[in-house]
Amino acid sequence: MIPGLAEPLAVTAQVGAVLDTLQVPYLIGGSLASSLVGLPRATQDVDLVAELEPAHGPPLVSALEADFYISDTAVRDAIRRSASFNAIHLGTMFKVDVFVSAKTPLLASEMARRRWVEAGPHRLPVAAPEDVVLQKLVWFRKGGGVSEKQLSDIRGVLRVTGARLDQGYLDAWIARLRLEPEWARVRG
Repeated sequence: MIPGLAEPLAVTAQVGAVLDTLQVPYLIGGSLASSLVGLPRATQDVDLVAELEPAHGPPLVSALEADFYISDTAVRDAIRRSASFNAIHLGTMFKVDVFVSAKTPLLASEMARRRWVEAGPHRLPVAAPEDVVLQKLVWFRKGGGVSEKQLSDIRGVLRVTGARLDQGYLDAWIARLRLEPEWARVRG
C-alpha cells in the first residue's frame, strides 16, 4: 500500500463497488491516478470518470447515501449535462468528484485504455499513464498554466514510466488537442 493513500483508496473502492454493481464503466484520474502510475503524493479528493446514464442516478444515490453526503439533484443534473458532482464520505470527509463522461474521443480512448491496478486489497481501474499526462496537461491549461502540482504530477508519471510510455499515442493527442505549449513547458 502506498503510504498516505489507504483512506482515499478505500473510499474510492467503496464508490467503485457501487459503479461495478450498476455495470457503469469508470476510471480513476487526477492526482490519485498520477500517484498510482507515477510518484505518490497526498490528495484531498479523488477524480472518477464514469459513463453514467439517467437510469443510474437513483440507484447510485440510494447505494451511497448511508455513507456519503450525495445530492440526488446534483447527480441528475451532472448526468444530464455531462458535468460533475461530488460524494463526501461521512466517516472520513474524503471527497469523490465524479465526472460524467461527455463521451469525447479522448475520454472514449482513455476508457478503452484504462488499466486495473492492485493497490493493497483493492483492484481499481486507473487511466493509463499517457492519459494521465494528457488530462493533467488539459487541466494545466484550463487553470491558466500556473499549477505547479499538475506539472509535478506529469513529471512524476514521466519519471516512473520512462521508456514504457507510448510516445506515439501521446504525441498524436498532444497535437490533436493543441497542447504543444503546455507539453513544451513540462519538457523544458
